[in-house]
Amino acid sequence: MSSGGPMGWVDPKKYLWLLGLFVPSFPFLAWGLAEATGSGFFWWSGPVFLFGLFPVLDQLIGKDAANPPDSAIAALEEQRYYRWCTYLYLPLQYAGLIAGCWLWAHGGLSVADKLGLALTLGAVGGIGINTAHELGHKTEAHERRLAKVALAQTAYGHFFIEHNRGHHRRVATPEDPASARLGETFWHFFPRSVWGSLRSGWHLEKARLARTGKGPWRASNEVLNAWALTFALFGALLAGFGPEILPYLLIQAVFGFSLLEVVNYLEHYGLLRQRTASGRYERCAPRHSWNSNNVASNLLLYHLQRHSDHHANPTRRYQALRHFDEAPELPSGYATMIVLAYLPPLWRHVMDERVLAHYDGDLTRTNLHPSARARYGAAG
Repeated sequence: MSSGGPMGWVDPKKYLWLLGLFVPSFPFLAWGLAEATGSGFFWWSGPVFLFGLFPVLDQLIGKDAANPPDSAIAALEEQRYYRWCTYLYLPLQYAGLIAGCWLWAHGGLSVADKLGLALTLGAVGGIGINTAHELGHKTEAHERRLAKVALAQTAYGHFFIEHNRGHHRRVATPEDPASARLGETFWHFFPRSVWGSLRSGWHLEKARLARTGKGPWRASNEVLNAWALTFALFGALLAGFGPEILPYLLIQAVFGFSLLEVVNYLEHYGLLRQRTASGRYERCAPRHSWNSNNVASNLLLYHLQRHSDHHANPTRRYQALRHFDEAPELPSGYATMIVLAYLPPLWRHVMDERVLAHYDGDLTRTNLHPSARARYGAAG
């Protein structure tokens, strides 16, 4: 049997998934290039790679819509090689963070250099949230624990609870803080999603404990123990390298979780699950997620851009996620779309017509932001 499954099928991207480990190498590349050239520009390598290099690669490399055959999926998911591609992200992630703290404290960097390094480390932590996303959906206890470890750097441990139990239940509805509405800019969505997700994660975990007759203030509260990892991590780093690193630790954390939120913004922008005759929302389908098959961003994000299949099969491993022809397609990969999301006029110019086309011009079927009704001419 070959590497992908029966009938001689071979996964053509099998060894390309190792390129995902390029991301946690950002701080080491920045350090090496800055030392070799004497230029502080390279401390900013993380944002440059994310917002400059990867959008270009999305266009140059193009798309791949091929799916593994159904008969190969079970065998493909069982191969432990793919799991190690995600597991190895974590030691590199934290080696980079420790190196960054040493550089902030003892590296003789200017304030501008330290800020660039903070954003570079934040890029690693932000993509690390996606690694946590992949691990946190799995049934194996050790992978779920590793997800919490990956989230500690960005102080976003509640994501582990809210995403799995909240977002996946409410996706593409006005009740979901992580589903962006038509006409809503990223800069309005960002605080709504951050605060709404935090509140949702806490209430979901509080309700889980209440069903067993327990209060929320206990070590078994998964939100609290996830946050405790962040306090322990930051406390250890501050004890080891001094309080002067605290502003940069906070900057990298905020930049890191902002990357998660901008991805949340573009994944379901304007899409709405309709009410059935019973008044309940219809089941989530491929048409409720924006997808992309751009190879560069997919390798960077462990196939996150095949988001429709992820919502249909949350425990399915990234290497087996499939493309659906009926899913709405983004004009480029996530790396490019993140840049557009930061620029609301350009985002609306590119995306609003796609949302309307997806619903044949019927605004009543979109997840329309209330304040945008006048702009789009919606009634009621």
